[in-house]
Amino acid sequence: MKKKTGSGGVVFSTDPSFIKEEYVHAVETLPEEKQPLRIKLDKKQRAGRAVTLVLGFTGTEQDLETLGRTIKNFTGVGGSVKKGEIIIQGDQRDRLLQWLQKNGYAQAKITG
Repeated sequence: MKKKTGSGGVVFSTDPSFIKEEYVHAVETLPEEKQPLRIKLDKKQRAGRAVTLVLGFTGTEQDLETLGRTIKNFTGVGGSVKKGEIIIQGDQRDRLLQWLQKNGYAQAKITG
């Protein structure tokens, strides 16, 4: 007998205050000076090509998309936003750090 997965273990709840975790996504975007952004160079599983990752953004998905679009326009290279990360093609760590700090992201720093 095979067990079905994916139900999350809860089928029905009579508790009126019960909210399943996947429905709680109301995260407010922190102001720029409080964003703990980390800039990292990554080459893993990318056919040897380097990409710059911007991690640690706390806020809504729409604000993350806006920041990603602004960074791509500044650097003039391609990139995307996936799984809470901003992915920029090439090694752009130093340029991104300077741009982020100039635009109010005081806690931004380069890691690993």
